Amino acid sequence: QVQLVESGGGLVQPGGSPRPSCVGPESFCNYYKLGWYRQGSGKERELVADFTRSGSTNYAESVKGRFTISRDSAKNTLYQQMNRLKPEDTAVYYCHVMSMSFFNYWGQGTQVTVSS
Repeated sequence: QVQLVESGGGLVQPGGSPRPSCVGPESFCNYYKLGWYRQGSGKERELVADFTRSGSTNYAESVKGRFTISRDSAKNTLYQQMNRLKPEDTAVYYCHVMSMSFFNYWGQGTQVTVSS
């Protein structure tokens, strides 16, 4: 079982720049895929950004140029720098990994609310 623990969400003003993080097990940064998804109220869960096994990154169009995914292998931590937040970015943000056996694991989620 892979445990993922997110933190760093909260209430943020429009234009704010939080940086949620996700701590995983040893070597989880070497998994097949790792990234962030989000789910707004009444919406389906959607990909925000992820790393593929080759190290390339994917971003949702809605966050390109504003969000940056990064990882620290020494700390087994995945980050998401979120800049210029908008109210429509309000959602629960989930850390996700796909193992080399293609199993999917999810964190418990961290709520990010963008409001003045």
